[in-house]
Amino acid sequence: MRIVSLVGNRPQFVKAAPLCAALRALGDEVLVHSGQHYDPELADLFFDELGIPSPDHALEVGPGTPVHQLAIMMERFEHVLRDERPDAVLVYGDTTTTLAGALTAAKNGIPLAHVEAGLRSFDRSMPEEQNRVVTDHLSDVLLCPTRQAVDNLAAEGITRGVHLVGDVMFDASRMFAPLAAARPGPAALGLEPGGYLLVTVHRAAATDTPAALDAMVDVLSSLGQPAVFPVHPRTRGKLQPGGRWEALEGVPGLVLAPPAGYLDFTNLLMNARAVVTDSGGVQKEAYFHGIPCITLRDTTEWVETVEGGFNALTGMDAARVGAALADLSMPAERPPYYGDGHAAEAIARAVVEELG
Repeated sequence: MRIVSLVGNRPQFVKAAPLCAALRALGDEVLVHSGQHYDPELADLFFDELGIPSPDHALEVGPGTPVHQLAIMMERFEHVLRDERPDAVLVYGDTTTTLAGALTAAKNGIPLAHVEAGLRSFDRSMPEEQNRVVTDHLSDVLLCPTRQAVDNLAAEGITRGVHLVGDVMFDASRMFAPLAAARPGPAALGLEPGGYLLVTVHRAAATDTPAALDAMVDVLSSLGQPAVFPVHPRTRGKLQPGGRWEALEGVPGLVLAPPAGYLDFTNLLMNARAVVTDSGGVQKEAYFHGIPCITLRDTTEWVETVEGGFNALTGMDAARVGAALADLSMPAERPPYYGDGHAAEAIARAVVEELG
């Protein structure tokens, strides 16, 4: 069986690390990199340190609006599909890359498998929600990380080709935690283990308007304790006009760091007092490592982490973030929401059984 897998951003690279090996044990995988994350600090570094096979094709989409990127990806990906003639296309998650792969496969009559199917924040204003809903309704094999995801699909009338497989990011977390633990860690930044917050902000809703950027600066300026913020290149570019970057440089205890590779980032997360983020993937990674999470959004696709008391939704609101930081208690036991750490093998088997 010949499968074309399409990846394009940091979480997809992480998920590809265990899944590429599982797919290649059962068939022929062709790996395509869209170039959605085009900065070497966010792409090449992940391939190198996680041992992901070099992409067989690079679409090199580069910067642009989501619509611009989508159009270029679809055109270039179609050429790949016509050359490779795969039995199936596999996409991950909820990015522009995901949607491009799904639409191009559907228009060319090629069966589609979706990793992380069924997730819903129920906020259609989010680009990620738009992408995941469309992708699910085009997919032939829907690979769900949680029982809630299966239920969400059933509520939309999707029951065929649905598999509860667990979360492949949990596989990656288990695989790379020992390597991450050996990295230099917070001491290299002058921080004490367990004595700082780890901050990430990158979503369009938090960075694309002056009001959103001002709210971010307000939140980060009011944390009141040591924090490290590995700044996404896109976020830094948005912050630099208007004196916002300079304002953050003046916040006591806030370390503005370059983007971190997966292993270095995981080390920072494992040693943090808490995580403050707008990232879906980082919410899960905090859960995997037993670190309290504060999510700078009003909705999340990872609802079980909130319902279980491991994650607090605050929006980009300094007062709500402060209140959540004042109460960081979380249950000692973490239920197996995301499977047993063998999702990659379950995904590969499901794809081959359904489409092989």
